[in-house]
Amino acid sequence: MFRNIANILTLMRIALIPVLIALFYIEAPFSFITASILFLIACLTDYFDGVVARATQQESAIGGFLDPLADKLIIAAALIMLAGFGRISGLTLIPAVIILCREILVSGLREYLGSLNVSLPVTRLAKWKTGFQMFGIGFLIVGDALPILPFETIGLYSFWAAGILTLITGYDYLQQSFKHLK
Repeated sequence: MFRNIANILTLMRIALIPVLIALFYIEAPFSFITASILFLIACLTDYFDGVVARATQQESAIGGFLDPLADKLIIAAALIMLAGFGRISGLTLIPAVIILCREILVSGLREYLGSLNVSLPVTRLAKWKTGFQMFGIGFLIVGDALPILPFETIGLYSFWAAGILTLITGYDYLQQSFKHLK
C-alpha cells in the first residue's frame, strides 16, 4: 500500500485534514490563505491519484475504498469548519447540507449496489459538480483574507452552483439505482 504512489497521494489528502482544521483556529489572513492552498493541494491530489493509479496500473481495492473516503472527509471537514467559524451561515448552509446528504446517499447506494455486483460510475456532470464544489470551498476558505479579488463572492456563486449540481447528480444516481433496489 505504501509503495503505491496513488495511495500515498490519497493518504496525504487525509493527513492534510487536521492541518486544515488547525489553520482555522489561528484566525489570521495568512492561515486562511494557507488553508485554501492546502485545500487546493488536496483537490489536486484527488485528480492525480486516479491518473497515477491508471497510468501505473496500480489500481487497488484499498485505493478504491480510500479515494472516495478521502474526498468525503476533506469536504466534510472544510464545510463543518466554514460553518463553525461563521464563514457560511443562513441560506448558504443549504448547499452545504445538500452536499453532505448527497455524499452519504451516494456512498450508501454504492455500497448496496456493490453487494449486488452493480457499479455506479461517476458521471461527467458529477465531475463538474466536484470542480465547482472544490473551487467554491477553496474560495470561501480564503474569504476576505486576500482583498485582491472578491473571493467570498466568487466562492458563494460557485458553492451554490455546486449545490444545484449536487441535487441533479444525486437525483440521477438515485434514479439509476432504483431498478436495482429491492
